[in-house]
Amino acid sequence: MEKKRILITGAAGFLGSHLCDRFINEGMYVIGMDNLITGDLNNIEHLRANPDFEFRHHDVTTFVDISGELDYILHFASPASPIDYLKIPIQTLKVGALGTHNLLGLAKDKKARILVASTSEVYGDPLVHPQTEEYYGNVSPVGPRGVYDEAKRFMESITMAYHRFHDLDTRIARIFNTYGPRMRLNDGRVIPAFIGQALRGEYITVFGDGSQTRSFCYVDDQIEGIYRLLMSNYNEPVNIGNPTEISIKDFAEEIVKLTGTDQKIVYKPLPKDDPQQRRPDITKAREILGWEPKVTRKDGMKRTYQYFKNLPTEELYKKEHRDFSNRNRK
Repeated sequence: MEKKRILITGAAGFLGSHLCDRFINEGMYVIGMDNLITGDLNNIEHLRANPDFEFRHHDVTTFVDISGELDYILHFASPASPIDYLKIPIQTLKVGALGTHNLLGLAKDKKARILVASTSEVYGDPLVHPQTEEYYGNVSPVGPRGVYDEAKRFMESITMAYHRFHDLDTRIARIFNTYGPRMRLNDGRVIPAFIGQALRGEYITVFGDGSQTRSFCYVDDQIEGIYRLLMSNYNEPVNIGNPTEISIKDFAEEIVKLTGTDQKIVYKPLPKDDPQQRRPDITKAREILGWEPKVTRKDGMKRTYQYFKNLPTEELYKKEHRDFSNRNRK
């Protein structure tokens, strides 16, 4: 019996690399694709010699050609941190629009099931709490975060259009804040930012007064939810996240305790359109997928902190110097 074949875009990224591991372990042949704008080949170095894995350096905003049969596609190619999508706004929009269009076309041609990675950011700065899949969101299309928020909202729209018009077998995962090993230390997201500051002996920087909330899901739980959604028969969006909510101020204090440091917490102005509340309603995930997170924040953060603590010293102090030149001028 031939192995199922799956294409995973964004394969060298945080979630993408963990998905490659999962589907290889499920006995599939994995084609990983990434243009490496924000991905890191170190995340998949352990797979390079695996006969069930191949890597393709390619930008999905251009035509995607895969020879042979294809059973599944996971579209996870996209900048995911504010630092990235504010530096490459046009590329962010293009991967959500053109990239999704290309992959939906490929799925249609191959008669493959496709799951697209949406985000809790489609809810914007929500006026409904917790956020259910039926909530339409409170998003500024012209604000600085609009390039990411609207790229993902368009991704959902075109995916549902292909499902309804072409009867394409589609899935939509609305992913809430996820953390764990292989996150980039200096990508600007809350957890690596706080841990990096603590390890370097710097002040812990909280934006706003710290009353805004987030809900953090450990990567193993997130991957399990995505796997179950792909294997389900449900086509509408599903929230995949941890409903345990914490304020940023309280979380910063947790980081200080976790790292055993005595860092001072300092406060800076809140970025424009930064969401005040973020908590998923996971009723659908529980009922349809039989899924809910298992890893507590305490255990997940211990694992994550150990990963960052074991990074080479040069990684701890390295600034992000990615070459974005010529990539977002069109």
